[in-house]
Amino acid sequence: MASSIHKKDGWNSRIGVILAVAGSAVGIGNFLRFPGNAAQYGGGAFMIAYITAFLLIGLPICWAEWAMGRRAGREGFNSCPGMFNVFSRHPMPKYVGVLGLVIPVIIYMYYVYIESWCLGYAVNTLTGRLHFGSVADAGAFFSKFTGASENGSALGFNVDQVGVYLIVVFILNFLLIYRGLSKGIEWFCRYAMPTLLLLAFVILIRVLTLGAPHPETPQNNVVNGLGFMWNPTKVYLEESVPSDDGSVRWVRVSEIVGPRLRKEAETMAQSDQYRVVELNVWKQLLNPQMWLAASGQIFFSLSIGFGIILTYASYLKRDDDVVLSGLTATSANEFCEVALGGLITVPAAVAFLGVAGLAGAGMSTFSLGFHVLPLVFSEMVGGQVFGFLFFFLLFLAAVTSSLSMLQPGIAFLEEALAINRRQSVAILGMITAMGTLFVIYFSEGLKALDTLDFWAGTFLIFVMATFQIILFGWVWGVDRGLIEAHRGASISIPRIFGPIMKYVTPLFLIGVFILFIVFNVLGVNFNGESALSSYVTDLVGTNPNRVAWMSVSLIMLVGVFFTLMVSGVEKYRSFHRKGGRRQS
Repeated sequence: MASSIHKKDGWNSRIGVILAVAGSAVGIGNFLRFPGNAAQYGGGAFMIAYITAFLLIGLPICWAEWAMGRRAGREGFNSCPGMFNVFSRHPMPKYVGVLGLVIPVIIYMYYVYIESWCLGYAVNTLTGRLHFGSVADAGAFFSKFTGASENGSALGFNVDQVGVYLIVVFILNFLLIYRGLSKGIEWFCRYAMPTLLLLAFVILIRVLTLGAPHPETPQNNVVNGLGFMWNPTKVYLEESVPSDDGSVRWVRVSEIVGPRLRKEAETMAQSDQYRVVELNVWKQLLNPQMWLAASGQIFFSLSIGFGIILTYASYLKRDDDVVLSGLTATSANEFCEVALGGLITVPAAVAFLGVAGLAGAGMSTFSLGFHVLPLVFSEMVGGQVFGFLFFFLLFLAAVTSSLSMLQPGIAFLEEALAINRRQSVAILGMITAMGTLFVIYFSEGLKALDTLDFWAGTFLIFVMATFQIILFGWVWGVDRGLIEAHRGASISIPRIFGPIMKYVTPLFLIGVFILFIVFNVLGVNFNGESALSSYVTDLVGTNPNRVAWMSVSLIMLVGVFFTLMVSGVEKYRSFHRKGGRRQS
């Protein structure tokens, strides 16, 4: 039965699969996470790290996933455990492939919660409920809407609470995934992606024509917003503060953008209390946290290391072009991220709040998207309409991403249990519904969401991506993999990517993973001091956090569930007994 299901489901067209893969990649992070990272780490320097990570991690893993997925799909396997089993007779890879199920399923459990925020904010903006006088007011609404103020409070069903929107988006996702690849995911992405681009262009034109919205603060304008976002050199005003031991330390007061603020800062720096400091590109590139941020952005941006592209590619035909399709999908994502996301959110925020106001409000994904931008739209002429369009844009981007997170689990259930679409949707629906209820009930401080995102949405992705590129380059073999990738391809992968995929990408990933452990887990800072990350102390500290423990237990429980299922799949064992891993 699994085989017949595989034959019935598939893509209708090349543009369909490209839009679906691009849709899985284009999400909330393109319009909120990327701009915040670029502004925080200096646009020019961050882009060097970002492009480097794209060339050494993004493209190699992307092409590897497209080639591996299509190759394993010809053997009738559409899930990561089955696909990894194709490339190695050893049983270990199929169990590591469980990560390609755990990661998207766990991420869906909290991502659909965030997705409901976008729909809720779109509705509340259109109906005039998001008029705020300060960032604090916006933050108070956010806490009430999401339930971040108290556990259980997210279960409300008023128009200014997340409950009703969560039900709508959860049902929408499963209705679409029930319809299958071509009639569900591909159909939705065919309309959602062009609509998303159109909305982004409309909002971009509005932002770039803002000028200086408040005449009394001419330095707060779009040009300075673009400078804050993209200037390769960062300029700061620092103040001297006496320490307890009698020495003097310099504390960063604010970032300086624009000639007027630069002149004011230089005037202040004529005293001994202040100084102006410039950080050029090369100094910024020495910051390991920036490389971590750039690499992490590439993972989220391209949906690599999730098991999603592997699953999507497994439904391709034998001679479908994976090289050009992969390049086109990644290019579409990069355009949305850099050319659209990088020009909308931060410049608009600086135009209304100024650099200091934006820095004070915060540039994290949630602060920028749900605290700062609602305030911006409150003050913007026509902000009610443009705010609705922006949050609806985020909603569309979120749906195209969340749909892709469900398909790996659906494919595995149908493959492992030989069941039909209705049965697989019912099983995965129950699993994800219970996980999502856990996330929204333990909503205080968004603790459950944050813990799941760190361990499943960051830590495990590094592990999965590293294993996958090693499997491609060292077990299956780069030469064999590139031959497969070039089957039916209209363009060739440059030869330089052969050694990059075999040597450079694994080493780069291992290096980034070590930095991640040192800085984000062990908590080492630039002074050589260390304090374990809160994600670790929540589990093993003197006062462990109950919600953090339950969140990690949820990840482990889902992992054990899928592992036990993998161990009992006769199809995986019989593949090698029948002389599997054909070279054709």
